[in-house]
Amino acid sequence: MKSAFYWVSDSPPTGDSTENIAFPPALIRKVSSDHLLRFVGEVFLHAEAEDTCTCKMKLTKTFAEFQLGWPHMHYVFVVLCLFAVVYKLTILFAKRREALRNFQAFWGPPPHWLFGHVLEFKQDGTDMDKVVKWGQEYSYVFPMWFGPFLSIINIQHPDYAKTILTSSGVRNVLQPKDDFVYRFIEGWIGNGLLVSEGQKWFRHRRLLTPGFHYDVLKPYVKLMSESAETMLDKWESYASTNEPFELFKHMSLMTLDSIMKCAFSCYSNCQTEGGTNAYIKAVYDLSFLIDLRLRMFPYHSDLIFHLSPHGFRYRKARQVTLSHTEEVIRKRQEALKEEKELGQIQAKRYLDFLDILLFARDENQQGLSDEDMRAEVDTFMFEGHDTTASGLSFILYCLACNPEHQKICRKEIMEALHDKETMEWEDLSKIPYTTMCIKEALRLYPPVPGISRKTTKTVTFCDGRTVPVFDPLRFLPENIAMRSPHAFVPFSAGPRNCIGQNFAMNEMKVVTALTLKRYQLIAEPTMKPKIIPRLVLRSLNGIHIKIKPLDAES
Repeated sequence: MKSAFYWVSDSPPTGDSTENIAFPPALIRKVSSDHLLRFVGEVFLHAEAEDTCTCKMKLTKTFAEFQLGWPHMHYVFVVLCLFAVVYKLTILFAKRREALRNFQAFWGPPPHWLFGHVLEFKQDGTDMDKVVKWGQEYSYVFPMWFGPFLSIINIQHPDYAKTILTSSGVRNVLQPKDDFVYRFIEGWIGNGLLVSEGQKWFRHRRLLTPGFHYDVLKPYVKLMSESAETMLDKWESYASTNEPFELFKHMSLMTLDSIMKCAFSCYSNCQTEGGTNAYIKAVYDLSFLIDLRLRMFPYHSDLIFHLSPHGFRYRKARQVTLSHTEEVIRKRQEALKEEKELGQIQAKRYLDFLDILLFARDENQQGLSDEDMRAEVDTFMFEGHDTTASGLSFILYCLACNPEHQKICRKEIMEALHDKETMEWEDLSKIPYTTMCIKEALRLYPPVPGISRKTTKTVTFCDGRTVPVFDPLRFLPENIAMRSPHAFVPFSAGPRNCIGQNFAMNEMKVVTALTLKRYQLIAEPTMKPKIIPRLVLRSLNGIHIKIKPLDAES
C-alpha cells in the first residue's frame, strides 16, 4: 500500500520508518503547495509533543476534510456568478422599462427586440441619409436603440439643440455629457476637456483658455501655411495626370504636421516621410473600434470587449497614441528644465499650447498632474488634426462639386493676397465669401456628426424643417440674424463648445485659400463619397477629386 502514497522526506521510505509521513497522491493534487507546507509544518512543530503516528493521522484527516470541502466551493462560485448575472439583467431590464416609459411620447422606426436599430445600419455609406430621413419622417426627434438596453433620442432641429445645449443648472453647467458613449472615448484620450465634468472641467477650461488667445494663435498662421504648401507641392504629380486622388490621407498628414508645429513646436516631417504614419493609423483604428463598441451591444461590457480580438487591436492602437503623447511631453519637459517663467520662453520664441499647459497654475498655484496633462495633449492632438482633416477634405470636395462658388472664392483670395505666396493673420478677415463656403460645407458634412448629452430634467421639444442645398449665402450676416444660433453648431455650443474652434477655422481658411490659389478643383462624379458617421465623419470609399494647375484652367 505504501507504493500508492507520496512521502515528505529527502530519503526514500524504509520499512516501517516513522521518519516519513505518507498521504494519498489524490490529496496532494487537490491542494496548493502553500497549503501543503503549512499543514506539514504544523505537524512537525508538534512532533516532539505527539508521536509520529498521531501526526500522520492528523495530517491525513486535515487533507481529507480539505478535499471533501473543495467541490462545494465550485458550487458557491457558480451560484455567485448566477446571482451576479441575474442582478445585472434585473438592472438592465429596469432601465429598459424606464426608457420605454420615458420615450413613449416619441415615435420612431420600429426596433428589433434584440438588436434594436443596429441592423438598419449597413456601413455602406447610406447610414447618415437614413438617419436624416427618419428625422424628416418622425418630426426631427425619435428614439434609436442600440441593442435591447441602450436607447437615445436623436434630434435634428436647432430648437431641440437649444433646449439641450443651453439648459443650465448649477453654475451654468449644461446637461452633462453622455456617460456611456464618452466612457468609451475616455479610455483612449483620458479625462480631458472633451469628457470631464463639474469642477474639474471648469478648472481645466480656465487653465487652458489662455492657450487659444489671439496673440497665441497669430504665429500659427505662418506654420499652417508651411504645412499646406508642403502638401500642395506633393499634389503636383496629380495635377499633371488628370486622375482622381483621395484627399483624406493627405489632409490627415498635413493637419498632423500642422498641429505638431503649432501646438507642440515639433517638426515631425510626417508629410515627407515614406510609408504609413503609425499615429494616424492608430487614430483611425481607435475611431473605428469605439464606433464598433457603440453599435455592438455585447461590446458594451468592458470584460467581453477586453477579451475579444477587437479589444486586443484597441489596446495595441491605444499604446501607439500613448507613446506618441508621452514622447511629445517628455521632449518639451527636458527642453524647459532651465525655464521658470513663460516670459523667458516668449523672449526666445512664440508660445505654444504645450508651453501654456506646462506652466498653467490655478488660484492655489497648482498645475496639472501628469495624468491630466497627457489627457489634454491626447484630446488636443486628436481633435486638432483628425476633425480638421475631415472638415478640409469635404470643403474641397464641395468646392469641386460647385465650380461657380469655387470661382468666386478664388477671385476673392487673389484680391486678398495679391502677389503673396502665403497667408498672414491679417488676410484671414479678407475672405468672407470663402469663409461662408467653409461654413456651408461644415453644415452639410459636419466633422463630428453627433453630440450627445444626458438629460437630468424634463425637456420639451418643438418642430421645424430644413433644405439640404449648398448655399453659402445663408451665412451672410443678415441671414444669420434671422435664424437660431443653434441651427449651425459644427463646434458644439454653449460653455462646452470646442475650445479650439478658432484654431480650426483659421487652419481651414489658410489651407482652402492656398489650395484655390494654386489649383482648380474638379469633381469626380463616378466616385461620390459614401458617408459614414464615426467619431469623425468619414467616407468608406475616400473623398476623391481631380485638380489642375491654375494656369491650365480654361
